[in-house]
Amino acid sequence: MTLTTPAPRKHRHTRTVHAEGFLREDGLWDIEARMIDSKTYVYTEPYRGDREPGSAVHDMAIRLTMDSQLTITAIEVSMAATPYPTCTQVAPNFQGLVGTTIGGGWRRVVNECVGATRGCTHVRELLFPIATVAFQTIKGWPEGAATVTKVAMPVEMAQSTFVNGCYAWAADGEVVAEMYPTLSTRTVAS
Repeated sequence: MTLTTPAPRKHRHTRTVHAEGFLREDGLWDIEARMIDSKTYVYTEPYRGDREPGSAVHDMAIRLTMDSQLTITAIEVSMAATPYPTCTQVAPNFQGLVGTTIGGGWRRVVNECVGATRGCTHVRELLFPIATVAFQTIKGWPEGAATVTKVAMPVEMAQSTFVNGCYAWAADGEVVAEMYPTLSTRTVAS
């Protein structure tokens, strides 16, 4: 499915978010995400002065190293381009996420640690898609599985993380009824 043809318009801003997951040789996992913002025109910033089209407003990256239970063992933050010189001063605050586990309540955990003035809005934003990439990388369908099973994860994980998290995973929907009947609230028509 594609979007319809838009009204005539002029491109002004691009935000690129890229995230990847890796299995390390030591058995841990690295999940990395990077965000780059750029403008299509010449503009002036208060601290960096005149900026050329395509120059980075923001160029920020984060690497979470974690175990197979999605517990963070290390964090690295890079802020290669920021509009204000003080932005980079919050990078050490992200170390407060070491020892936490990605799962239900992740947004709350992130906001308690690096929300508001304790963190950087843009690096913090990367922690939300990075969580999904971590699930897809670590808990997704196994490589080269000879048979496909309908139960892709333990019931407890399905319940705490996925059930009622979206339309497809509604407790009264088809997916939950078929894959996790003990979690289903679907009523049988008589």
